[in-house]
This record gives sequence, C-alpha cells and structure tokens, in this order.
Amino acid sequence: MKDYTKEIINQQFTSLDDFLNKWKDADRKAAIIKELEEQGVLVDALQNAVNREVDLFDLICHVAYDKPPLTRKERANNVKKRNYFTKYSEQSKKVLEALLDKYADEGITTIESTEVLSLHPFDDYGTPLEIIRMFGSRDNYITAIKELEEQLYQFA
Repeated sequence: MKDYTKEIINQQFTSLDDFLNKWKDADRKAAIIKELEEQGVLVDALQNAVNREVDLFDLICHVAYDKPPLTRKERANNVKKRNYFTKYSEQSKKVLEALLDKYADEGITTIESTEVLSLHPFDDYGTPLEIIRMFGSRDNYITAIKELEEQLYQFA
C-alpha cells in the first residue's frame, strides 16, 4: 500500500517542493485529500497502516518523500510554543487554541469548515456568527485560519 501510494503521489507531485507549494497554496486541504482519493490513495487505510495520529500532510511527506512524520498533537504543540497568538484578543486566542485542539484530535479538514464553530467547546464562546465577529469580520476569521494553517505546517 505504501509503495502504491508513493507512486501515485510522485505522479501527482514531482518533488517535495511541488507538494509543499500545492499544500500551502490550497485554500482547503480537503481538496487535495479528495484529489488524492480520486487518484486511488486509500487515505484511511494508509493512516491505519502508518499511524492514525499523524496528519495527512506528514503521512504524505513520510510515505512519498521519506520525511519523519509528526503527530497532529506535536504540530499543534509547536504552534503553541511559538507564541503565535499574541496578536489576537483574549477571546480570539481561546478560539484559536480550541481550533488547535480540534486539529490535534481530528485533523485539518475539521478546522477548515466554519461548521466546527457550532460544536463543543466553541458553543461556550457564542454562536458561530458571534465567534467570527470576535475576529472583526468573516474575512479576518478566514485569514486567521489560513495563518494558523501556515503555522501548523511550518517546518522547523
């Protein structure tokens, strides 16, 4: 399965840099995941074979490009250590930290959707609209999510 996945990924992305650029530029990581699944990559089976706690990004880098994988929890903790949230209000920081925790538990596609804001623990902060307003506007919220993703996938 790993060899097959590596072959598909290498056909899709000619190099690690090619993959990294595509991943970084994608508005929604779910689109890349869907594209890989359509090419025949069995994402769930691959995660079960390697490590369920590893982010798909790391899984791809590991299988196709022999990079050591980080777990989602390790990636989330790295962002927290960088003190990235200092530019946000106290309430916005809490939301972003909760999003990091959701990412660590469930993965990137969960935090890319505003639907996550109607789940626990976000319901403690208000309605999805109230949470988005904490960031000033919907565009600011989306920008904050994109910046959070950049922080998550930043190489040390």
